[in-house]
Amino acid sequence: MTDLPRLTVALTFDHDSISDGVRRGDSPVKLSHAEFGVRVGAPRILSLLAEREIPSTWFVPGHTLETFPDSTAAILAGGHEIGCHGWFHEDAAELGRDEEREMIERCAAAVERVTGARPKGWRAPYWSLGPASLGLVEAAGFAYDSSLMADDYRLYQVRHGDRHSVAEGSRFGREGALVEVPVSWALDDWPHFEPAPGGGRDGLSAPSKVLEIWTDELKFAHAHAPGGLLTITMHPECIGRGHRMAMLERFIDASAALDGVVFDRLDRYVERWSSRG
Repeated sequence: MTDLPRLTVALTFDHDSISDGVRRGDSPVKLSHAEFGVRVGAPRILSLLAEREIPSTWFVPGHTLETFPDSTAAILAGGHEIGCHGWFHEDAAELGRDEEREMIERCAAAVERVTGARPKGWRAPYWSLGPASLGLVEAAGFAYDSSLMADDYRLYQVRHGDRHSVAEGSRFGREGALVEVPVSWALDDWPHFEPAPGGGRDGLSAPSKVLEIWTDELKFAHAHAPGGLLTITMHPECIGRGHRMAMLERFIDASAALDGVVFDRLDRYVERWSSRG
């Protein structure tokens, strides 16, 4: 059996940049906010990770990979994993099956071109999936997905073929080969720090509030989920602001202070989890 650390913390970054805005036709102001992630946010994050010798996972849309090759190269130079995150940060629930399959393959091929290997991980933009999405991701050869929320610190096998209806109730499908790395809105920087487009969420939280949430989650996982994984989701254009970077440093310090806590890339944790006894 492969032993897992007491707790693994995965710092993951969705490097959307301007991909979403290009697809939507966003205004220059919104595009500039997104570009901050490439010009300022990503270099700050990579510098901090290098200083602390922390490996991480970056989910990168194909458009970002190709439009900003220097940023892509910097991620790779730091020893970080690159996973797929759509092409233009598309909402999979709005795509047809063939269109989605083509988008998945286009992104996977782009990652393979820059890394020399097929990507292991997929994270759906917006954490939004259509009925065929996870079957297509598994068929494309990905080892894991990181878009669902049915657990917190434990990985699990993705089911295919769930059926739910008011008339007949729920029937669950079969487990496949695809591994799920669960996520949570509470452990994502965007809902805390960025206002909702329609005004339904205030955003702009004080970093102290978010640090309290993330640190308490960290301590609970450390105490109650031996061998588990705590996955934090961040965006360079969001977490890259100075006061939020200071919060991230404090969260890293709190993690490192706990016995048996390590930081690692998702692909490495998934491989160890999959090879356990």
